[in-house]
Amino acid sequence: MAANKYMENTQSKKQSRLRFDWILVAILVLALFLYGWQIWKAGSANAFYTAAIKSMTESFHNFWYGSFDPAGYITVDKPPVALWFMAISAKIFGVHGWSVVLPSVLFGVGSVYLMYRIIQPYFGKNAARLSALALTLTPIVVADSRTNNMDATLVFFLMLALYFLEKAIGSRKIWSLLISFALIGIAFNVKMLQAFMILPAMYLFYWLAANETWKRKISKLVFATVSLLVFTLAYPISVDMTSASSRPYVGGSETNSLLELAFGYNGSERLLGQTTGTGGTFGAGMNSKTQKKGGGMPGSGSKQPTGTKHNGKSMTPPGGKNMKGQPNGGKKGGPGKMGAGGGGGGAFNIGTAGPFRLFQSALGPEVSWLLPFALFGLIGGLVYFRDRRKRWFNLTTKQKQLILWTGWLVPVYGFFSIASFFHPYYMIMLAPPIAALFGTGVSALVGLFRNNLRTNWKFYLLPAAIIATAALQSWYVYSYYPWLTWIILIAAIVFSIGMAILPRGKAFQTLLVGGMLSIMAAPAWWSLTPTIAAESAMIPTAGPSLLTSSSSGMPGGGGGMGNNSVNTKLLNYVEKNQGSAKYLFATSDSTTAAPYIIKTGKAVMAMGGFNGTDPAITLTQFKKLVKDGNLKYFYYSGKSGNTKIINWIKKHATKVKTSLYQSSNSTSSQPGMAGPGTTSSTKSTKGKAPTGKTTSGKAPAAGKGRPSGKPGSKPSMSRKSKMKPNKTTSKTPSKSTHKSSQGQGNMQGPGGMGSTGVLYDLSSIYK
Repeated sequence: MAANKYMENTQSKKQSRLRFDWILVAILVLALFLYGWQIWKAGSANAFYTAAIKSMTESFHNFWYGSFDPAGYITVDKPPVALWFMAISAKIFGVHGWSVVLPSVLFGVGSVYLMYRIIQPYFGKNAARLSALALTLTPIVVADSRTNNMDATLVFFLMLALYFLEKAIGSRKIWSLLISFALIGIAFNVKMLQAFMILPAMYLFYWLAANETWKRKISKLVFATVSLLVFTLAYPISVDMTSASSRPYVGGSETNSLLELAFGYNGSERLLGQTTGTGGTFGAGMNSKTQKKGGGMPGSGSKQPTGTKHNGKSMTPPGGKNMKGQPNGGKKGGPGKMGAGGGGGGAFNIGTAGPFRLFQSALGPEVSWLLPFALFGLIGGLVYFRDRRKRWFNLTTKQKQLILWTGWLVPVYGFFSIASFFHPYYMIMLAPPIAALFGTGVSALVGLFRNNLRTNWKFYLLPAAIIATAALQSWYVYSYYPWLTWIILIAAIVFSIGMAILPRGKAFQTLLVGGMLSIMAAPAWWSLTPTIAAESAMIPTAGPSLLTSSSSGMPGGGGGMGNNSVNTKLLNYVEKNQGSAKYLFATSDSTTAAPYIIKTGKAVMAMGGFNGTDPAITLTQFKKLVKDGNLKYFYYSGKSGNTKIINWIKKHATKVKTSLYQSSNSTSSQPGMAGPGTTSSTKSTKGKAPTGKTTSGKAPAAGKGRPSGKPGSKPSMSRKSKMKPNKTTSKTPSKSTHKSSQGQGNMQGPGGMGSTGVLYDLSSIYK
C-alpha cells in the first residue's frame, strides 16, 4: 500500500510538472513578439558593440578580450561576457543585425519566465502571471531587449541568481547558494558594479529566510562570498596580469586595467559625474570649470540653456533649442533640466536629482508606470501577509519574499536618485522589483479589500493604488495624447468608486479587471512602440515619438553613435592603397571606426577608444607603427584627446587631396546588416576641413615602443583632454517629437564620416 501511494504521489508530481500554464505561455509569446519582431531591421544596432562582435568572430584572442577591432588594439569599455553570447550567435548565423540582437531577445524572454518561477511558489499563479506580464510590458525592458547592449543580459543573470537563491533556501543545499552568488560574479563581468546593487538584498534575504542556525548561515554565506569573489575577480585579474603587449588596451580605463575600469569609469564616476576618458565629461558635458561658472550639475535645479559651454567653447545640445523633452527644455511641470553628458558628446535628460527623480517625466515613462501601485502593494502585502498569531517582527514567508524585492528596489532607486551620470535605459534595473511588487501587490490589496469593512483604511488601499497609478500615467501621456489623460483618470476613478460602493461579487471582479486594464493600457502602448518602429538603437528608448522618426539602428533619436554611415569614396581609396599595412586606417575614436569594421572586417584603429580620449597609445608607439609600414592613413574626424599625436600628424603628414575621398553621399549598408539607410532629424552644417589648430588637453608622455603596434601599458596622459564638439544646427521639432521621457537627440554623423574630416597620408613621413 505504501509503495502504491508513493508511486501515485510521484506520478501526480510528474503530471503537475507537465501541466502547462497556458496564460504563462501566452505572456512568453507576447514577450517574444515585443522583443523579437522586426529585429531583422536592426541595421547595425549599437555599432560600437557590433564592430566588436565582428572582430571577436575573427579570432579567439579577440573573443576572449572583447576586442573592438580585428587587430586587437583596444577593447570595448565593458567586460566581454555579454558580447560572448552575441559573438557566438554571430559566428553561427553570420554577423547580421538580428543575429547580434538575438541573445538579448532570448535573455529578455528568459527573465520573464524566471519572474514567474520565482513568484509562483509563494504567491500563486495569478500573482506570478501579473508579475511576468508587468515585466513584459515595461517599456524600457522592451527597448533594451531589442538591442545588443548588455542590460537585458545583466537582468537575466540577476534573476537567475535569485532563482538559485530561492532553491538554496528551500533545499538547504550549499551548492545552490554557491551558484547563486557565482552568477552575481558573472553578472559583474557583464556590466561591473551595477550587478552588485542587489547583493544587500540577497544577504539579508538569506539571513531572514533560511531555516538554519545562525552559525550555519554564517558559514554558508562565507563560502558564498568566496564564490562571488572568485567569479567576480577571476577574469579581471587574469586580464590585468597579462602582459600589455599580449592583449588589447582596456578601453575606457586610464591605466590599462579592467579593475580600474570597474571602480573608476564604470563605478565612482557614474555616481559623481566626474571627468572620464571614454565619455568625455559627465554632467551634461561640462567640466568642473564650467560648473563653477554657473553651468550647473544635473539635478541641481538650474536650467541649462542652449549654448552651454563645453571646454570653454559654445555648443548646442543635440535636438536644438527648446526641443520638448530634450536636455535644454521640457514641458512645464516636468524636469526639463540638462541631464548628464553621454558618450559621443551628447546629453541625456535624466531629470533632477532627488527622491522623486524616478517619477519625473524624464525617466518615469521608461519604467515607472506601475511604481505607485507597487509601493501601495508593498504596504498592503506587509500588512496582509502578516501572521497575527505572532508578533509583528516574526516575518512570514511571504513577507520575507517582499523584503527580497524591496531590497532590490531600494538601493537601485537610491543610486539613480542621486547619481550624476547614467543613460536612461539603465532604468531596466528597476523593472524586476517593480513588476514583482505589482503582481504580489494585486494579490494582497484584493485580499485586504475583500476582508475589511468600508470603515477600515485597509479597504481603500486598492482603489487608492489604482487612482494614484492612473494619475501618474495621465501626466506621462498628456504631452502626446491629452484626450487619453482624461480617459485613464475617469476610467480609474469610475472603476475604483464602483468597487467601493457596489456589493462584492461578480461585479467586483469585472470592476477589478477594468481597473487593471485602465492602468496597463498606457504602458502596453509605450512598450509596443519600439516593436512597431523596429527600434534597435545604441540608446534604446520607448514612446510614441519613435513612430514619427526615421530609424535604422538609431531610431527615434537614440543618440550617441550618429548615423553609422560609411563614406564609400573614402573606403575605396584606403582599401586601394592599404598595401601590406596592418590597419586600413587609424582614426580618433570608435564612433568613426565602427561602421568601417562592420562593413569590411578589416582593422581600423580607434586611437583613443570610444570617444577618442583613452590614453591607449603614445607618440613613440604611433611613430613605430608608421615607420614599420603598419599604418599608412589617419582620418581626423575632429575627435581626439591625444593632441601630441595629432599635432605630429598635422606637422609631418601629407593631406590627401579632398576630391579623392570626400563625398557628400554615404551609405549605411553593410555586409549582412539589414535595414534601410539612416536619416536624422538633426541636420548638421557642412563643416570645414580641420586646420592645424590643436585641440585642448595635455599631451601624453612618450612611452616605449612595442612590437606588433599594440598599445603600451599605462601610458601617461591627462584625463582632462577633451574633444572639440561638432557644431550643429537643428530644426525645431513638431509636438510629437521626443518628450522628456526620451531625453536624447539625434547626433551629427560620427566624426563627419569622411564628408567633413581630413585624411592624412602617413607613409610619406619616413620616405
